[in-house]
Amino acid sequence: MDLLMPSTGLLFWMTIVFFVVLAVLWKWGFPAITNMVRDRKNFIDDSLRKAHEANEKLANIQKEGESILQEAREKQSQILKEATATRDAIVAKAQDQAKEEGARLLNDAKAEIESTKQQAIREIRSQIAELSVKIAEKVVREKLSSEDKQMDLIDKLLAEVSAYEKNDIKQ
Repeated sequence: MDLLMPSTGLLFWMTIVFFVVLAVLWKWGFPAITNMVRDRKNFIDDSLRKAHEANEKLANIQKEGESILQEAREKQSQILKEATATRDAIVAKAQDQAKEEGARLLNDAKAEIESTKQQAIREIRSQIAELSVKIAEKVVREKLSSEDKQMDLIDKLLAEVSAYEKNDIKQ
């Protein structure tokens, strides 16, 4: 029966030990435990707040990244358009210059051909005149071998000159 009903002395000392332990725990144990629990709660709350802020910052950074990426794509597109326009302008300018250069070279070649042609004609005329003079000289020498023939030729030439002058005056 001692198991179910402890003796009063044991009960008394157990009660005093209980209150002493309770007082010691109350004075030093519970405040330390509650401080640790409060600190842990504050740490968890602070960690949750920081995690929430980090998530918000990450979302903002992702939005900024997407906007920067979109802006970069737009700039890339604009630069490509400008480069295409510049390339087209350069090609058109080069084609115009090539056409102008071709026309200039063609005109130069035509002018040089004309110049060469004129020079060749002058040389041919000069050679023909030289030959004509030589032939005329031989013919005249033969025809004018006598003095009578010389006088007949002079009279004939004077008559032709007179006739020529009369035709010029009429016109």
